[in-house]
Amino acid sequence: MERITLHDKTFRTYIPYKDIEKEIVRVAGALNRDLKDEESPVFIGILNGSFMFIADLMKQVTLNASVTFVKLASYSGTENTGKIVEVLGLCHDITNKTVVIVEDVVDSGSTIVKLKQDLMKRNPKQILVCTLLFKPQAYKQKDPIEYVCFDIPNDFVVGYGLDYDHLGRHLKDIYVID
Repeated sequence: MERITLHDKTFRTYIPYKDIEKEIVRVAGALNRDLKDEESPVFIGILNGSFMFIADLMKQVTLNASVTFVKLASYSGTENTGKIVEVLGLCHDITNKTVVIVEDVVDSGSTIVKLKQDLMKRNPKQILVCTLLFKPQAYKQKDPIEYVCFDIPNDFVVGYGLDYDHLGRHLKDIYVID
C-alpha cells in the first residue's frame, strides 16, 4: 500500500484508479440510460475538486450534452467551514434543461443545497446530482443523491481532484489519512 505525505499529514491509498474507472463507466451508463430522451442536458462541474471526475465521466457520456463549471468553496484545510462561497458563477443558460451537478464529494450536502437553490432561480427542467464520493454518515439533507460512484465513511480523502490545503489534486488514486 502506497503512502504519501502532504504538508503535515500522511495518507495511504484508499481507492485505486482502476476502481474509480470501473465506477465511472457504471455511473455514465446509468446517466446515458436515464437521460437518453432529454434534449441536451447540462453537466455542471463544481471546481476545483470535480475536474478529474467530470473529465473522465464525460468521456463515457454519449448524450448530446454540454459541460460548464462553477466554483464554490467550503473547506479550509481538512475542515468544512459550513460557509459556502461562490467564487466563479454559472455563465450558461439552463432554462428548461436537465441539469446534472457533478461533485467530487458530498458530505453534509450544504454545497449541493446552496447550488440547487441558486440554479432553481434559472428555471431548469430538473436538477440531478452525480458525485464521485458520498459520505452518508455526514449527509444532513433530505434530497437524494441520484448518482454515486462510492459510498465512503466520513474520512478526509485526497487525490483524484481532491486536495489537502492545495496539495494532492493531481494524484491518480484516492488516499485517506493514515
